[in-house]
Amino acid sequence: MTDTVSAQPTLVLSSEQFAQIKGWAAQLGFADISVCDIDLSDYEKGYFDWLAQDYHGDMEYMSRHGIKRSRPEELEPGTLSILSVRLNYFDCSAEHAARQIQQTDKAYISRYALQKDYHKLMRKRLQQLADKIGQHFNGFQYRAFCDSAPVLERSIAHKAGLGFIGKNSLIIHPRAGSWFFLGELYTNLTISTDLSEKTHPQGCGPCNACIVECPTQAIIDNGIVDSRRCISYLTIEYKGAIPLELRALMGNRIYGCDDCQLVCPWNKFTADTNEDVFRAQQNRLDKATLLELWQWDENQFLQNFAGSPIRRIGYPQWCRNLAVALGNIKASNHEKSAIIQALISKKTIINDLVDEHIDWAISHLGKTPESENHALPHKQIFAIDPKNIRPFKAKKYYLPKMPDNIDK
Repeated sequence: MTDTVSAQPTLVLSSEQFAQIKGWAAQLGFADISVCDIDLSDYEKGYFDWLAQDYHGDMEYMSRHGIKRSRPEELEPGTLSILSVRLNYFDCSAEHAARQIQQTDKAYISRYALQKDYHKLMRKRLQQLADKIGQHFNGFQYRAFCDSAPVLERSIAHKAGLGFIGKNSLIIHPRAGSWFFLGELYTNLTISTDLSEKTHPQGCGPCNACIVECPTQAIIDNGIVDSRRCISYLTIEYKGAIPLELRALMGNRIYGCDDCQLVCPWNKFTADTNEDVFRAQQNRLDKATLLELWQWDENQFLQNFAGSPIRRIGYPQWCRNLAVALGNIKASNHEKSAIIQALISKKTIINDLVDEHIDWAISHLGKTPESENHALPHKQIFAIDPKNIRPFKAKKYYLPKMPDNIDK
């Protein structure tokens, strides 16, 4: 069996057969799976309008493949249907996200990146699922994707019925929230007429919590994000100097940003991940301080992030992000002095870009008023019930209910 779709005799997938596939997917750990045809015309114009506004920033790969992203048969000739899966990644045993993000001396890293890179696991599971399907469909052809090719994965997930597209542009399932990865199998299976998933209407209603809470106001309209203002883009995809007007707004977020998910009411339904590789065990990035991570040299960075998605941004960009966050710490003058000395220790060692951000951090620390406390009372924060920690602008955090076997 090959993993490239090509012309084959018609293979019709019935609802009974798809029920079998759903069972196999569940056995492999997928939280859900659905299927749709390849007509993405309802999503194509919106995507190209987004590109035309340059909302993709420097991510030129988003426009590199033209219509192949919105027309699956152009990317993989012979594709007739798409299996869309989701895999939960939220680790309920990790340090409470609200506590972490509210302490300016702590490093906030997007929850998906606290442990191993998801790409390998997702592709392995998709391969196992495809092998199982191939055992029951003679002539089955496919190609697996996981955030690694020109694929409109959120549009596909929406069309397949895995959730609605929220105002924050993420796929949100009304019974499972949005803390999950997406993956796809482009296949040569024809969907039978009795197998059709209904798309979910947007369930946001009048809620604007994600728009209000976004630190840099990157969500500019319903479902539209200007990447150039998005902290995830700035800390991961963008290689240049972070715009001056956005640096103070980034707070302690050094890799990615979860604010729009942390205040989403639907995320109270999120289930704990079943995958140990997504748990924050090694390095305990969910508890790390900014100064602690700043002390790493490049060898430590490479060693500690072996198998992590963070490794791909490289050490200079990691230090650039950390410098901005260190400049945003609210601290006493005594603590600021120690931070400034730590910043100075890396001047002229990495590159001019990092030096410029170090200079900004030192200057910004000098401009902020002295504070004996952090964003929340430092000595009291771990005694505070997470339910009583309030977001910066929205009304409430909505985090998953902790399993009974987890003491947080």
